[in-house]
Amino acid sequence: MNALRKLLDSQAHHFEKGGKLEKLHPFYEAVDTFLYSPGKVTRSASHVRDAIDLKRIMITVVVALLPAVYMAMYNTGYQIHKAIAGGALPLDRWQTAAMQWLGLPFDPSNVAACIVHGALYYLPVLLVTFLVGGNAEALFAVVRRHEINEGFLVTGMLFPLVLPPTIPLWQVALGILFGVVVGKEIFGGTGMNVLNPALTARAFLFFAYPAEISGDKVWIAAQTSPDGYSGATALANGAVGGLPSIEQTTGGMSWWDAFLGLVPGSMGETSVLACLIGALILLLTGIGSWRIMVSGVAGTVLATLLLNAIGSQSNLLFNVPFWWHMVLGGWAFGLVFMATDPVSAAHSNAGKWVYGFLIGVLAIFIRVLNPAFPEGMMLAILFMNVFASLIDHFVIRANIRRRKARYAV
Repeated sequence: MNALRKLLDSQAHHFEKGGKLEKLHPFYEAVDTFLYSPGKVTRSASHVRDAIDLKRIMITVVVALLPAVYMAMYNTGYQIHKAIAGGALPLDRWQTAAMQWLGLPFDPSNVAACIVHGALYYLPVLLVTFLVGGNAEALFAVVRRHEINEGFLVTGMLFPLVLPPTIPLWQVALGILFGVVVGKEIFGGTGMNVLNPALTARAFLFFAYPAEISGDKVWIAAQTSPDGYSGATALANGAVGGLPSIEQTTGGMSWWDAFLGLVPGSMGETSVLACLIGALILLLTGIGSWRIMVSGVAGTVLATLLLNAIGSQSNLLFNVPFWWHMVLGGWAFGLVFMATDPVSAAHSNAGKWVYGFLIGVLAIFIRVLNPAFPEGMMLAILFMNVFASLIDHFVIRANIRRRKARYAV
């Protein structure tokens, strides 16, 4: 490590002001600060200091995402092996050829084989995301002459997890480019974006290429849902004649399978268990907002109870209970990792309660009242991203009015 430190220091003058590679300083600085702590210290008046910084925040979120990454690889392979065993998926993709070359069986009960096969789908999407999105962010940093920060690290990890495994790689590149440029950089970069960049990228693909992002070419059991199994298709039949339970298989799956994530869907969104582990990490480290998570759950429960009380004979989704909504589609993943984005979410404590509650309510209303969008979490979060600043504005104004009344100003 000392040799690497000396090598970086010996080349630093080429990238500093006046050096022949001055314009490439953001690339040098990105590598240096990724490998080592920044060497700069504050020399002026004292500042309030904290052990947390952007790099630690991003790394913590990545660690919290690791259970979802594991399930993305395992469940992708598991679902494909189930399809192959049922004769529903032809062995004509390079991933299956690679499995044959490695000598691994197409066996759903073989955990290692499922992980390897799933990784052959997940890793190319991850690689394209970082190559295209990372270079786009670096280009903006060079043009603006500022440092490359770690903001894209989490976006690059989130985006592949909300995509189906069979999505064409050129669409992955196009989607992440749209998310970085339109969702973040035009607002000023990391910390300035109004919308969540990963969700912005996915929304673009959802509306531009609905057939491919639905994942129906592999996820044969859920051909009409953009996130595999979701409230619009998986529970429609099971809701007839009563509410589904853990023991009852509904739409080809049980509640327990949906909770564990052993169901078709976007690669990293299916496992509520993995999301709960991630939520625990974010809450213990203080990175994720417990107010947004709790109020999101409350909004979902109250909205579902209201629709259950109203009922409907023509729209069976009115009868789906809240414990099913919570294990379907991207509800858990969106609430834990997307809604709690510290940049695009509300910042005031009171605002977080309102922000999270409205996300929970809107997600259920979109799912149930507009079957054209069976996965409502993505649209609910993006919609509330737009109003997050407005919520904070009213919270601040209310605080000012109370202070004026208190001090008779």
